[in-house]
Amino acid sequence: MNITVYLGSTEGKNPAFKQAVVELGNWIGESGNSLVYGGSKMGLMGVLAKSVLDAGDAVTGVETQFFVDANVQYEGLSELIVMRDMA
Repeated sequence: MNITVYLGSTEGKNPAFKQAVVELGNWIGESGNSLVYGGSKMGLMGVLAKSVLDAGDAVTGVETQFFVDANVQYEGLSELIVMRDMA
């Protein structure tokens, strides 16, 4: 099953959020599910992608060309879908 998650581009001020995201990513990866998310390496989005990949499952990023041009996409994703814009 593909699970879609969109999160903040920062880690925020509460370390419990980062820990919860790592646990979610581990569960997604270990349960045989795959992640579909915003494609960023920044903040909680990057933490989630890393934890799913580390747990051994696939991660698909969906990113706009603007963000790819700004080099904020997560390198090493299973798949990166680049869209022209947010629409």
